[in-house]
Amino acid sequence: MYRKFYEILMQWEKEHSQEPMMVIGARQVGKTWLIRKFCKDVYKDYIYINLEEQRDIASIFEGNLDPTSILRQIGQLLGRRIDEKTPVFFDEIQVSERAVTSLKYFCESEKNYRIICAGSLLGVKLKRFKSSFPVGKVKIVKMYPMDFEEFLLACDEELLRDGILDAFQSKKPLAEGIHQKANHLYQDYLYTGGMPQAVMSYLEHDKTAFDVDALLYDNLRLAYLADMTKYVTSPAEGVKITEVYRSIPRQLARENPKFKYNEVRPRANKRDFQGPLDWLDASGMVYRVHRLDAPLPPLRGYENADSFKIYLSDTGLLAHMCGLHYSDLMPDHHNIYKGAVTENFVVQQLRAKNFELYYFKPSENMEIDLVLDLNEQIIPVEIKSGRHKRSTSLTNYREKYHPAYAIRFSELNFGWENGLYSIPLYAVWCIA
Repeated sequence: MYRKFYEILMQWEKEHSQEPMMVIGARQVGKTWLIRKFCKDVYKDYIYINLEEQRDIASIFEGNLDPTSILRQIGQLLGRRIDEKTPVFFDEIQVSERAVTSLKYFCESEKNYRIICAGSLLGVKLKRFKSSFPVGKVKIVKMYPMDFEEFLLACDEELLRDGILDAFQSKKPLAEGIHQKANHLYQDYLYTGGMPQAVMSYLEHDKTAFDVDALLYDNLRLAYLADMTKYVTSPAEGVKITEVYRSIPRQLARENPKFKYNEVRPRANKRDFQGPLDWLDASGMVYRVHRLDAPLPPLRGYENADSFKIYLSDTGLLAHMCGLHYSDLMPDHHNIYKGAVTENFVVQQLRAKNFELYYFKPSENMEIDLVLDLNEQIIPVEIKSGRHKRSTSLTNYREKYHPAYAIRFSELNFGWENGLYSIPLYAVWCIA
């Protein structure tokens, strides 16, 4: 399956950067598969090392961190000669803090070694790094689940993808039949999500979303829980992380889904769960969207650190954690979770494009779902899970702050009227 992240790896190789490539992201988003495919496509040969499984190689980093010495010893273990022309892929590198430190010396070496590393909880490791982290010596890039564009390409719908992009750029509606087809695929994605294994199951079941193997999501949650117990400082911390994670669907279902610590555990506060929340954020398992105190540039300067919403990394995982059936997400069905899953979808698509996301709620009478910085313009965004178009909050916001235009994501077709850009949910990925 085509992944846009492949182009990032190709650009790194094209530039022949001295910096090792470090790929971070949640478990099972496709990091290992894609990097190995890249190495097979681009190089004559490569070395794959999983430091979690190959502890004998991990022990090498306890000694001299000179790159030549490290590769010579690895070669002795593997019975292979390794030079600067042979790329080395260190998977699960977070197992060895010394291995991460060694990346600095690979970067500073006279030889341009081709070093790539990845890990499911590498983000957590970097947050808790105790020794010398190679700041400025490593190219760190995040990888996310498949977005809807990649989902379309996996379904051999390249022509539909191109049509959606053309309609987005021209602000003109698609033919109704094409719009309905795109909406149907969006519904399938909403339930399936963007985890590569789930998308593969969807394709293997003739693109029938409700036949996707539910065990995939159960296994993914179990794998996440295993990580929580494996890479925490104490069993108590693991319990707290699990509590926070399991509370997210329930919190998103509320009328006001602002994250509340006492929803995790009665009478809990920030001191009790700030650490576990940071752990989940760093792992890539959740996305945090902060409230703005004012919708003014630069947005980060008006971020409210204590008020935020938490979304899951993948909409398919959220739908299954909520116990939803495919029919529960259909356009004419309404339940407490549908709006949450729809919002999660939009957040997931935009985070895959590395947007910094915020929402704005200055009062009980006004809430803007997202506020984006697009081409140095602050743009309000409304997310509609159905076909209802009326929005008092967005109207009041536009009257007060006079943005250049506003965006509404919904199941309606493309349209542009009086500065309001109507964009179908299946085209969120077009935003750049």
